[in-house]
Amino acid sequence: MSSDWQARVSDLWAAADGMAELDVVAAMDALVAERAPDDASAVFEAASARDYAGLEAEAEPLYRRAIELGLDAATLPRAVIQLASTLRNLGRPDESIRMLERQLHEHPADEWTGPSAAFLALALASRGDERDAASVALAALADYLPVYSASVRGYAIDLAR
Repeated sequence: MSSDWQARVSDLWAAADGMAELDVVAAMDALVAERAPDDASAVFEAASARDYAGLEAEAEPLYRRAIELGLDAATLPRAVIQLASTLRNLGRPDESIRMLERQLHEHPADEWTGPSAAFLALALASRGDERDAASVALAALADYLPVYSASVRGYAIDLAR
Protein backbone atom coordinates (compact mmCIF):
# COMPACT_ATOMS: atom_id res chain seq x y z
CA MET A 1 0.00 0.00 0.00
CA SER A 2 1.25 3.44 -0.83
CA SER A 3 2.51 5.27 2.22
CA ASP A 4 1.25 8.51 0.63
CA TRP A 5 -2.28 7.09 0.42
CA GLN A 6 -2.13 5.87 4.02
CA ALA A 7 -0.80 9.27 5.12
CA ARG A 8 -3.76 10.99 3.44
CA VAL A 9 -6.15 8.55 5.16
CA SER A 10 -4.47 9.34 8.49
CA ASP A 11 -4.74 13.06 7.77
CA LEU A 12 -8.46 12.70 7.05
CA TRP A 13 -9.03 10.86 10.33
CA ALA A 14 -7.05 13.53 12.17
CA ALA A 15 -9.33 16.20 10.70
CA ALA A 16 -12.58 14.23 11.08
CA ASP A 17 -13.63 15.77 14.40
CA GLY A 18 -13.89 19.16 12.73
CA MET A 19 -15.92 17.87 9.77
CA ALA A 20 -19.53 16.92 9.17
CA GLU A 21 -19.85 13.14 9.37
CA LEU A 22 -21.12 12.75 5.81
CA ASP A 23 -18.23 14.89 4.59
CA VAL A 24 -15.87 12.38 6.19
CA VAL A 25 -17.63 9.61 4.27
CA ALA A 26 -17.40 11.54 0.99
CA ALA A 27 -13.73 12.37 1.52
CA MET A 28 -12.94 8.77 2.42
CA ASP A 29 -14.86 7.50 -0.59
CA ALA A 30 -12.70 9.74 -2.80
CA LEU A 31 -9.57 8.22 -1.28
CA VAL A 32 -10.97 4.68 -1.53
CA ALA A 33 -11.76 5.26 -5.22
CA GLU A 34 -8.01 5.57 -5.84
CA ARG A 35 -7.51 1.94 -4.78
CA ALA A 36 -8.52 -1.33 -6.41
CA PRO A 37 -11.98 -2.64 -5.44
CA ASP A 38 -10.35 -5.64 -3.73
CA ASP A 39 -7.97 -3.57 -1.59
CA ALA A 40 -8.82 -4.78 1.91
CA SER A 41 -7.42 -1.67 3.63
CA ALA A 42 -9.45 0.66 1.43
CA VAL A 43 -12.64 -1.32 2.04
CA PHE A 44 -11.89 -1.22 5.77
CA GLU A 45 -11.50 2.57 5.66
CA ALA A 46 -14.80 2.90 3.78
CA ALA A 47 -16.48 0.82 6.48
CA SER A 48 -14.86 2.85 9.25
CA ALA A 49 -16.04 6.13 7.73
CA ARG A 50 -19.61 4.88 7.56
CA ASP A 51 -19.40 3.57 11.10
CA TYR A 52 -18.08 6.98 12.22
CA ALA A 53 -21.05 8.65 10.53
CA GLY A 54 -23.56 6.36 12.23
CA LEU A 55 -24.28 4.41 9.05
CA GLU A 56 -23.80 1.02 10.69
CA ALA A 57 -26.04 -0.85 8.22
CA GLU A 58 -23.77 0.34 5.39
CA ALA A 59 -20.60 -0.33 7.39
CA GLU A 60 -21.36 -3.97 8.26
CA PRO A 61 -21.02 -5.52 4.79
CA LEU A 62 -17.91 -3.46 4.11
CA TYR A 63 -16.25 -4.66 7.32
CA ARG A 64 -17.11 -8.24 6.38
CA ARG A 65 -15.72 -7.75 2.88
CA ALA A 66 -12.48 -6.20 4.20
CA ILE A 67 -11.99 -9.15 6.56
CA GLU A 68 -12.68 -11.63 3.74
CA LEU A 69 -10.19 -9.86 1.48
CA GLY A 70 -7.47 -10.28 4.09
CA LEU A 71 -6.37 -7.42 6.29
CA ASP A 72 -2.88 -7.22 7.72
CA ALA A 73 -2.19 -8.37 11.28
CA ALA A 74 -2.27 -4.80 12.60
CA THR A 75 -5.65 -3.97 11.08
CA LEU A 76 -7.59 -7.23 11.40
CA PRO A 77 -8.17 -6.99 15.17
CA ARG A 78 -9.42 -3.41 14.73
CA ALA A 79 -11.80 -4.54 12.02
CA VAL A 80 -13.17 -7.33 14.20
CA ILE A 81 -13.70 -4.96 17.13
CA GLN A 82 -15.34 -2.34 14.93
CA LEU A 83 -17.59 -4.91 13.21
CA ALA A 84 -18.58 -6.33 16.59
CA SER A 85 -19.41 -2.83 17.83
CA THR A 86 -21.45 -2.20 14.70
CA LEU A 87 -23.37 -5.43 15.22
CA ARG A 88 -24.14 -4.41 18.81
CA ASN A 89 -25.40 -1.05 17.55
CA LEU A 90 -27.56 -2.87 15.01
CA GLY A 91 -29.22 -4.80 17.84
CA ARG A 92 -27.28 -8.05 17.41
CA PRO A 93 -25.31 -8.32 20.67
CA ASP A 94 -25.09 -12.13 20.59
CA GLU A 95 -23.16 -12.08 17.31
CA SER A 96 -20.99 -9.28 18.67
CA ILE A 97 -20.27 -11.29 21.83
CA ARG A 98 -19.25 -14.37 19.83
CA MET A 99 -16.85 -12.34 17.69
CA LEU A 100 -15.27 -10.59 20.66
CA GLU A 101 -14.93 -13.78 22.69
CA ARG A 102 -13.14 -15.37 19.72
CA GLN A 103 -10.95 -12.26 19.42
CA LEU A 104 -10.04 -12.49 23.12
CA HIS A 105 -9.21 -16.16 22.68
CA GLU A 106 -6.88 -15.25 19.81
CA HIS A 107 -5.43 -12.20 21.63
CA PRO A 108 -5.43 -13.16 25.32
CA ALA A 109 -2.57 -10.90 26.35
CA ASP A 110 -1.61 -8.24 23.83
CA GLU A 111 -2.58 -4.72 22.82
CA TRP A 112 -5.99 -5.96 21.61
CA THR A 113 -7.04 -7.57 24.90
CA GLY A 114 -8.23 -4.37 26.59
CA PRO A 115 -10.12 -2.94 23.60
CA SER A 116 -11.74 -6.32 22.89
CA ALA A 117 -12.78 -6.66 26.54
CA ALA A 118 -14.22 -3.15 26.59
CA PHE A 119 -16.44 -3.83 23.60
CA LEU A 120 -17.36 -7.26 24.95
CA ALA A 121 -18.51 -5.59 28.17
CA LEU A 122 -20.66 -3.19 26.12
CA ALA A 123 -22.17 -6.06 24.13
CA LEU A 124 -22.92 -8.02 27.29
CA ALA A 125 -24.61 -4.96 28.80
CA SER A 126 -26.63 -4.49 25.61
CA ARG A 127 -27.81 -8.08 25.93
CA GLY A 128 -28.87 -7.40 29.52
CA ASP A 129 -26.00 -9.22 31.21
CA GLU A 130 -24.75 -6.30 33.29
CA ARG A 131 -23.01 -8.45 35.93
CA ASP A 132 -21.05 -10.30 33.26
CA ALA A 133 -20.27 -6.97 31.59
CA ALA A 134 -18.92 -5.55 34.84
CA SER A 135 -16.91 -8.72 35.40
CA VAL A 136 -15.27 -8.50 31.97
CA ALA A 137 -14.54 -4.79 32.37
CA LEU A 138 -13.06 -5.19 35.85
CA ALA A 139 -10.95 -8.18 34.82
CA ALA A 140 -9.48 -6.14 31.94
CA LEU A 141 -8.98 -3.11 34.17
CA ALA A 142 -7.18 -5.18 36.80
CA ASP A 143 -4.15 -5.50 34.52
CA TYR A 144 -3.67 -1.73 34.59
CA LEU A 145 -3.99 -1.13 38.33
CA PRO A 146 -0.78 -0.30 40.18
CA VAL A 147 -2.22 -1.87 43.34
CA TYR A 148 -5.20 -4.11 44.15
CA SER A 149 -5.06 -5.90 40.78
CA ALA A 150 -5.39 -9.34 42.41
CA SER A 151 -8.33 -8.18 44.55
CA VAL A 152 -10.14 -6.58 41.61
CA ARG A 153 -9.54 -9.68 39.48
CA GLY A 154 -10.98 -11.83 42.28
CA TYR A 155 -14.04 -9.61 42.60
CA ALA A 156 -14.49 -9.74 38.83
CA ILE A 157 -14.60 -13.53 39.01
CA ASP A 158 -17.08 -13.37 41.91
CA LEU A 159 -19.37 -11.12 39.88
CA ALA A 160 -19.52 -13.66 37.06
CA ARG A 161 -20.72 -16.41 39.40
